[in-house]
Amino acid sequence: MRRADRLFLLIHALRGRRRAITAQQLAETLEVSPRTVYRDVADLQRSGVPIEGEAGVGYLLRKGSDIPPLMFTPDELEALVVGSRFVRAFGGGRLGRGATTALLKIEAVLPPELRARSDRSRIFAPEVKRMETSGRIDALHAAVIECRVLCIDYRDEAGRDSAREIEPLCLMFWGGSWTLGAWCRLRGDFRNFRPDRIVEYRDSGERFDDGDPLRGLQAYLDAMGVDRERRPD
Repeated sequence: MRRADRLFLLIHALRGRRRAITAQQLAETLEVSPRTVYRDVADLQRSGVPIEGEAGVGYLLRKGSDIPPLMFTPDELEALVVGSRFVRAFGGGRLGRGATTALLKIEAVLPPELRARSDRSRIFAPEVKRMETSGRIDALHAAVIECRVLCIDYRDEAGRDSAREIEPLCLMFWGGSWTLGAWCRLRGDFRNFRPDRIVEYRDSGERFDDGDPLRGLQAYLDAMGVDRERRPD
């Protein structure tokens, strides 16, 4: 178990208790040693989590204390629920699984009234078999993150085929379809490719610099008129 997950579960085990729980009991719940519990509790206390008690006596989370997930407003919570549904439906397998587990962690520590609110959302994104679940989005996303030059065989809207060598910079979802934003070496310019029109793709074995001021990610976003730093009003 990752340490971050263990710390989360430790806080969850302490929430809502009226009586102290011993390090031994926590250790059995988390399947670790009491020594690990002592260390984790001490680290949480130093970071500001209001855990009361001590070794040999037991631990409690101070009454009335909230941890960050409980501080969401109902609208913020619904946004997270709806967002996770869209990620599961359109974000590819890896991000979909991440959205599912993240939401489970948040809902695990929500008070009943907010948990009920999350169940009442009526905005859905049905998960049907499509390109996003085929593994292609995951593969292209990995190429973007790892700055891998791709060789692709591409078929445009008119059915014309071309072979391209591209530097994939980002994936964008436009509400109905994905595009892969990239620097196209054939055209010497930025181009957007529909992943579902990529007939075949392979790793060239070359890496590129996505921070290049003329052909990197920021240059692409500027060319497309996209503000990556935009914040809600």
